[in-house]
Amino acid sequence: MYRDVVVVGASAGGVEALRSFVAALAPDLPASVFVVLHIPPSAPSALPAILSRVSQLPVQAAIDGEEMRQGRVYVAPPNHHLLLRHDRIRLSHGPSENGHRPAIDPLFRSAAKSFGSRTVGVVLSGSRDDGAAGLAAIAARGGLALIQDPAEALYASMPLAAQRATKADYVLPASQLGTIIAELATSPLTADSRRDNDLEIAAEVDVADEFDGLADPAGYGCPACGGALFELNSGPAPRYGCRVGHAWSPQALLDEQSAGMESALWTALRALEEKAALSAQLASTSAGRGHGLVQERHNRAAQEAIGAADIIRHLIDRLGAPETRERA
Repeated sequence: MYRDVVVVGASAGGVEALRSFVAALAPDLPASVFVVLHIPPSAPSALPAILSRVSQLPVQAAIDGEEMRQGRVYVAPPNHHLLLRHDRIRLSHGPSENGHRPAIDPLFRSAAKSFGSRTVGVVLSGSRDDGAAGLAAIAARGGLALIQDPAEALYASMPLAAQRATKADYVLPASQLGTIIAELATSPLTADSRRDNDLEIAAEVDVADEFDGLADPAGYGCPACGGALFELNSGPAPRYGCRVGHAWSPQALLDEQSAGMESALWTALRALEEKAALSAQLASTSAGRGHGLVQERHNRAAQEAIGAADIIRHLIDRLGAPETRERA
């Protein structure tokens, strides 16, 4: 038995990292490589063509139901999760995770479940903490955790989150990770030694059955559908999921809550400015008709709305104030 299943996840800054990684893969690699890059759901993906230009292996978009073949690189298509079920590829239009479809964690979890210690998980450049929980699931089943050196990554958040979630077997630049895959794929495995038992990671590997006594209410709402969120596991990389299957890492949930709050503030600002404009118009109309008290009331309402709008605009400016961010 060999480590012949390689799953790779990347997000922001990931195209460059993937090019370096794939270019370093051996032309006779005795393993199947599966890639998820976060991409918009409606646009066609150019990633297979981009990687084909540098790869010594055939690169193709994954096809539902196709049997896995060694010496190939499979890329998740837009708007579909890429999953592995035994020796076949499955594409799913299931719930988004961390706001993405395809998402990294479903691929990693499905590989951990189907192939255990045969799996090599690779986390490359990206923002937020996508892939951390999935990489922990791979490690828990005896697979290897490979992480791009955060100092090299264009966006270091994903590599850093992966390091916090599980002990990395290798932390190297993307090209060196690609080079080492051949060595890992040709080194025989001994026993399928899992670092934790199945029950401890069941809630991380299987998403659909997590709510029958396995998850506690988290007290938050799902940004995707508004449903109640449940805490799926209490390990170093906790996740939250709703009943229909949307799943969120802590950082992704926080980012979505921030976006929702900003959207609500802009809605409130628009409503206040519209109220101020309408009140001013009614005051002008009342003045023309000699209705002094009515005019005064509308002028007061306009000024109150303008004052409240100024407060909200100031709050929006404060929330969007520049801060120290990752280098881009």
